[in-house]
Amino acid sequence: MKKVVIYALSTCPWCMKAKKYFREHDVPFEATDYDKADEATQQAIKADCKKHGEEMSFPFVIIDDNAVVGYAPEKYARLLKL
Repeated sequence: MKKVVIYALSTCPWCMKAKKYFREHDVPFEATDYDKADEATQQAIKADCKKHGEEMSFPFVIIDDNAVVGYAPEKYARLLKL
């Protein structure tokens, strides 16, 4: 199974949809709500987004080493080979 990490905002409807997508497809994921994280975690999230060469926008989904910015179920499915 591929590793999935989601950086989200707790009140973002697209972030909620992204989390729901992975739950509905029985794909385990780690999720961190940026707006509820401490400053050190926020800095780590910013660095991770930069490492992937993407602007920080939410949801920010990392599937293995591929970043997907925004709610993009077609891209999720392709990367997960669903």
